[in-house]
Amino acid sequence: MQILAAAVVLGVIGGCGNRSIIGKWRMSGGAEATVWEFSSNGAVRVGDVRGRYQFGDQGRIKIETPFATAVYQLEISGDHMTLQEPGGAKLEFTRIKEAQR
Repeated sequence: MQILAAAVVLGVIGGCGNRSIIGKWRMSGGAEATVWEFSSNGAVRVGDVRGRYQFGDQGRIKIETPFATAVYQLEISGDHMTLQEPGGAKLEFTRIKEAQR
């Protein structure tokens, strides 16, 4: 029983979010690539469109904007992020590094 309780607690803690997503990401492909910005308070900006994001289970992320809601499989490795729609498109991003002041 204690093992089950520990697993539930770890699952809740693990599901609270992936802080490595916070910051600005440039979508791959073309000179006019859209910048996505994730804030620590659950806000996201896709270009000029504001929305909200929330982490789900099994590495998923839900992104809601006034125009659409999408669920992606999230994978971050260093400065590379991939959002994969179930059975659909794969979006690839590179982290934008902020200049040090």
